[in-house]
Amino acid sequence: MFNPSRDESRDFLFEAWRKYSAFEPLTALESIAVGVIAEHPEYHALLTNRDKTIARNYVPEAAETNPFLHISMHIAIREQLAIDQPRGVQKAHTTLAQQLDSAMLAEHEMMDCLAEMIWQAQRNRTAPDAEIYLQCLVAKVNR
Repeated sequence: MFNPSRDESRDFLFEAWRKYSAFEPLTALESIAVGVIAEHPEYHALLTNRDKTIARNYVPEAAETNPFLHISMHIAIREQLAIDQPRGVQKAHTTLAQQLDSAMLAEHEMMDCLAEMIWQAQRNRTAPDAEIYLQCLVAKVNR
């Protein structure tokens, strides 16, 4: 299983954005990443300055959003949506997007649920539980 380090994950995003900016061909995954980055112009400058930002830590205690994590969560959600895995995630996204009048805002809502599932798995030292994720999504849809 592919398990990149923090810097390798960040390098993937730097390189995808560099290739896009240079009009070079992109892989399928790079295309997804570039689509997310394009929708987040607040991260464009960050992704053009690898040396300055590769090692930066973003701490929740300072109310900082980690842009690399944010982009990566969008990518994960878009991959889930492409194959409806876990089953039902497409329906939840469609409903949230209709309620919020925005697919992007729906993804942001879904990130909360994805983060909750990951946090629960880390806290309990278990594999991520798709049921926790889906229950959170259903709660968001039904609020």
